[in-house]
Amino acid sequence: MSERICMGLDLRDDPKLIEEYKNYHAPGNTWPEIIKSIYNAGVLDMEIYLLGNRLFMIMEVDADFSLEKKAAMDEVNPKVQEWEALMQAKFQQALPWEAKIRWMSAELIFKLEA
Repeated sequence: MSERICMGLDLRDDPKLIEEYKNYHAPGNTWPEIIKSIYNAGVLDMEIYLLGNRLFMIMEVDADFSLEKKAAMDEVNPKVQEWEALMQAKFQQALPWEAKIRWMSAELIFKLEA
């Protein structure tokens, strides 16, 4: 059984940087080590949507996935640390109500039920 996790983050409001960020995430451009680390953590599928400079990430994860486990795996992976440092230093900014630059979990407030 899978679970859906939705998260948000802001990019710097600079059209050139946003285009560069999109290019890093275009098919075939994301570093293979990053893709591997995502799958190894138990992510079955992931999509990132952009609206203005706000990002929304939707992950389908397996039953063993946890954000804490993913963070611990990332902490000891030098390539993930390199990727995260690049993304944070150049492209990302904290959400207006958060002091740190990090993906924040979104709260489910509506679900269409049959």
